[in-house]
Amino acid sequence: MSTPSAEAILVTLGVAALPVSELRGAIPLAIVHYDLAWPLAYGLSVVGNLVPILAILWLLEPVVSWLSRLTFFERLFDWLFARTRRRFSSTVETFGAVALVLVVAVPLPVTGAWTGSLIAFLYGVPTRKAFPLIAMGVLIAGAIVTLSTLGVIEIVSVGS
Repeated sequence: MSTPSAEAILVTLGVAALPVSELRGAIPLAIVHYDLAWPLAYGLSVVGNLVPILAILWLLEPVVSWLSRLTFFERLFDWLFARTRRRFSSTVETFGAVALVLVVAVPLPVTGAWTGSLIAFLYGVPTRKAFPLIAMGVLIAGAIVTLSTLGVIEIVSVGS
């Protein structure tokens, strides 16, 4: 493996920061497409995934309050928040604060750090408590995705 390009580093960070792809997209992209070493791919993806989370946790309340003055956004937030509460209320009730770790750690669609941040907001978890729980989930999810990516590469190379 060669020295990583600036493009590889920036794209990995950027893809990890996006709400849809997060780590699930960034780690395989970094390892398979950019041929980054797995520790670098993991580290960049974790950092890229966590950077927007602090901003989300700090800014979500004031932005939602301000936008909710408009009927369109009030209806959108009511729908989104009700849907999110419906989907995750049993998990939060069963596992409490650990639910944030679990929701973020399972690398499936509609889970991840962005969803964890929304859940923390909806259930009133303070940023100082929510961020470490979300970070722990990101670390676990990153490990799962990295191991899965490396396993798939190994299976493909053995089959060739």
